[in-house]
Formats: sequence, structure tokens, C-alpha cells
Amino acid sequence: MKTTTSSTYLRATALACVALLAANAAHAQKATTLRLSTYVNEVDIRYEGFKKFAELVNTKTSGRVKVEVFGSSTLHGWSEGVDAMLGGVADISWVSADKRLPCYRVTSLYPVAIDMKKQLQLDAAYTALIAPEAAKAGLVPLINSNYSYDQEWWFKNNRTDLAKLDGKLVRSIGPLVSMMIETWGGKPVFIAPKEVFQSAERGVVDGINMGVATYSAWKLWGVMPHMVQSNLFYGNIQYMISKRKFDALSPADQKALQSAAAESEAWLKPKYEKWVDDSMADAVKQGGTVTTITADKRRALLSSVTGKWDTEVNAGCGPELANKVRTLFKENSL
Repeated sequence: MKTTTSSTYLRATALACVALLAANAAHAQKATTLRLSTYVNEVDIRYEGFKKFAELVNTKTSGRVKVEVFGSSTLHGWSEGVDAMLGGVADISWVSADKRLPCYRVTSLYPVAIDMKKQLQLDAAYTALIAPEAAKAGLVPLINSNYSYDQEWWFKNNRTDLAKLDGKLVRSIGPLVSMMIETWGGKPVFIAPKEVFQSAERGVVDGINMGVATYSAWKLWGVMPHMVQSNLFYGNIQYMISKRKFDALSPADQKALQSAAAESEAWLKPKYEKWVDDSMADAVKQGGTVTTITADKRRALLSSVTGKWDTEVNAGCGPELANKVRTLFKENSL
């Protein structure tokens, strides 16, 4: 009798252990790792922002979702973000001017002087406008960038007039910047971030359009030290996530991911802006120069390109969405 009871107990215990192991295995299988691809390197303050995002995701999902950050374009090149996400090379990536996102392509950089006081709210409103287009391409907007704050110009010669580039070869990151360079008499040259240092050092380009943070992190002040600070852009080169990956998450984890993104943006903003300002001040101490254009000069430069670019915006977005985007930018301009 005792033997039977003991055997029954042992079998029950064994079954309980098997059930527990099965439950743990099932839980482990549900855990998701997301690969976040960025072109910024570990010196850049934005890398700290991505690490903060990863920490928040881990906390908010109780470890069910983890984010691995891959810097310095180690997963793919500048223009390959959409292909990388759709093909499974990356799960989250920056998205440059991709033709599969026609409205985003012509508005993620837009010629306007932005008032930065409500940037987070502006970025969120812009995201809402381009989200339907992103969904059709298999993507979900996730993290807003801070390009509006620091997309600027550098040249070999001090006090270069942006309106008179006189055939200078200037590095461009996309169609809007290329149009600007051509309008002002220069010749655009596309160069990926990792290749800019060598191009500047070897004289491949006479000028560079780039974000101050990226420029500083890649140590470019030493090869092209003269900056024109113009404040000519709304810029939001977004980080998006594969919709397939996003939809595979539970509703709770989707919400946690988006909450972590918004929280990390707010956390990074003051640190990012201070880092950019400190980088510029340090470059000046080392012999660099920063020339700030006047408000009248800014208006003239913007007027020379806005009309041309609005034609592209109308074609890329359609009249209704184009007007919504322009209205949003106008409401947040200086």
C-alpha cells in the first residue's frame, strides 16, 4: 500500500516537473530578440539613446522582448534599411529616402526652419501622417530622430556662401539636399557616412552636408573644419520596425515597445542637444569655425528651393497629405 502511494506520488511529481519544464520552454520560445541597426558609432550620444531604448524595452516587457544594438552600419549600408528589414537582416533600422515610401522620401527632410520648442510633439504628429504609407510597405514607424537640430554644412574654405557654391562638389544624403546643392550652383555627391572621412581627406568633395553629431563622432572636423550653421531643415530620418516582427508581438508588448521608444526620445533630447553644442564648441577651440547665417539669408535660401520641392511633395504624397504635412511644418516653424 505504501509502495503504491509512493509510486503515485513520484509519478505525480514527475508529471509536474515535465509540465513546469514545458511551460518554461514555451515561455523561452516566446521571448523575442530584435536587432536594431544604426549607422551611428559608439562615440555618438545617440548610441546611448539606443541603449536606453533597449533597457526600457527589456524592463517594460519583463524580459519578453530584448533589443540588440548594431552600430556603425555593421548590418547594412545607408540606403538598404527597408530591404534589410523586409529580408530579415535587421528588425529595426533607420530608413533613408526609399522610393517605396514616396511621401516619407520627400518629407523626412523638408526645407523649413523649425522651432525646436515642441519637437517631440511635432515628430509624433509627423509619424502619424506617414504611418499608413509605412504600413503598406511592411513597416511601422518607431523612433524619431533629431535631424532637425543638427543637419548642417562644412567646407574646406571659411565663410563659404551657400547660395554661390560655384561648382563645388558637396556630399549629399538624399534628393532634397541634392536639389539644394544644384540650385545653389554645386554638384551633389552621394557618400555613405562611413566613407566621408576618407572622401574629405582625399579631396573627393569640397563640402559636406551631414548631422553635427555624426560629423563629430566620425572625427571630421579635423579634415573639413569650417561649418555653416543654417537651420534649413525639418529632418526626421526615422527608425522603423518590420511590421511582420511588430505584429508577431502581443498587444501588450507592442504598446511597451512604442512606449519605450517615446520615453527614450524624451530622455535623449537634452543630452543630444548638449552633446552637439559641446562638440561644436570643442571643434572651435581646436581651430574650427562656425558661421551662422542671418534670418534674411535663411529666408532667401529657403525661398529658392521650397517651390521646387513642393512639386516633389505633391507628387510623392498626393495633394491632401502634402497639404497636411506642409501645414504641420508651418505651425512649427520659426
